Amino acid sequence: MSLVGLIVLSLALGLAAWLFFMWSVKSGQYEDPEGPKYRMLDDEDEAPPPPAPPPGAEPPPVTVPPVSRPPREP
Repeated sequence: MSLVGLIVLSLALGLAAWLFFMWSVKSGQYEDPEGPKYRMLDDEDEAPPPPAPPPGAEPPPVTVPPVSRPPREP
C-alpha cells in the first residue's frame, strides 16, 4: 500500500469517527452525564406508601406486635 493510500485511509477513518461523534451528540448521548451516578443511589426496592384512605373513612386499626420477655424468676 502506498503512502497516498494510507493517508486516504486515515482521513476516511477520521471522518467516520467525527460523523459518529456528531450523531451521538445529536441523539442526546451527552445530555446528562451526572444523572447515572445519582440514579444508582436511588433505592427502588422500597414499597410505595399505602394509598390514603378516602375522606370520611375510619383509619385502619393499629396493631402492636407482642413483646417477648424472659420468664420471671420467683
